[in-house]
Amino acid sequence: MSSGAWPPPGPSAGHLPVPPTTQLPAAAWRFPHAEPTPYHLMLRTWTYAWWRPVVGVLLAVVSFFVAASVVYLAVAAVAALFGSGAYLDDFERQVGAISSGDVGPESLLALNLGLASMIPITWLLMRWLHRMRPRWLASVVPRFRWRFFAVCLGVAVVALLAQVLVGLLLPAGSEDDLSGAVNDFTVRTALTALVVLASTPLQAAGEEYLFRGYLLQAFGSLFRSRWVAVVGTALLFAIAHGSQNFPLFFDRFAFGLIAGWLVTRTGGLEAGIALHILNNFLAFGFALAFGDIGSALAISEVSWWNILLTVTQSGVYTLLVVWVARRMSLQTATRPPSDGPAESPGPAVAAA
Repeated sequence: MSSGAWPPPGPSAGHLPVPPTTQLPAAAWRFPHAEPTPYHLMLRTWTYAWWRPVVGVLLAVVSFFVAASVVYLAVAAVAALFGSGAYLDDFERQVGAISSGDVGPESLLALNLGLASMIPITWLLMRWLHRMRPRWLASVVPRFRWRFFAVCLGVAVVALLAQVLVGLLLPAGSEDDLSGAVNDFTVRTALTALVVLASTPLQAAGEEYLFRGYLLQAFGSLFRSRWVAVVGTALLFAIAHGSQNFPLFFDRFAFGLIAGWLVTRTGGLEAGIALHILNNFLAFGFALAFGDIGSALAISEVSWWNILLTVTQSGVYTLLVVWVARRMSLQTATRPPSDGPAESPGPAVAAA
């Protein structure tokens, strides 16, 4: 079928068999969906097959450990070139910095860039495995909606301020108690702060592109369920952080749950990335001011009071983002060509 109405009659794109190339309308190769499709079903395209998200999840999980480790070692190797001692000794010290707790600007940069490597990894999976342009990970438009992202950054500041204010009311000795002495400001502190500012946004985006982006789309497309996708990726996100007590696990699981739900509610990754960036800025900022980065990265226990902070931050942020999304009339599903000229596909929107 080389011409005809768009979308062609028949079942939804998620249930279509893959027809011969000659039977698809030309528009099918320029736009991956035959009908409006929500974010969590994005991978159910004209060329969808059940094995693609299965293979993609396996490759994504392996890449999370392998690619991040390779990038970490590469950055550590470069940092060792500028060390003051023997190269091998400096390299060994850089590699073991995270586990030893002696985290400096070099090792933090290596860690953040390792996690940031998930961005090109997920792009590669979209392009190679699913034959889609990577921009479909950013949102249903498909592109990164910078204006909405900027607003979400402001909303995240409000939510984190609410969290800090509640933290000030907690009993003394809790993790968010700010009564301790302020650290001395040194050259090492300044360099670490620069690394935090420059690389933390990339690290946060890398985790979001993996968990709330590719994995959420893969789970959603495989099981055809928004909640399987949201809960499943939130669980993986919390487990990936390693050993932790229940309040800390709850904090990370709740973050993944809220971020994942907001992705499906707003149709893109912007809200999750914004909160992730500000949340990490807050954690690293407290560590630089009152503790140390190594302890912040190696934390495995928090007080049960932390659950109250989690609920405060998540609740305030979720309510404000939903309100903003409504005010901005955000697009929350794809728009095939016949669904309106505003998002009609062209060369810049085309999917392979």
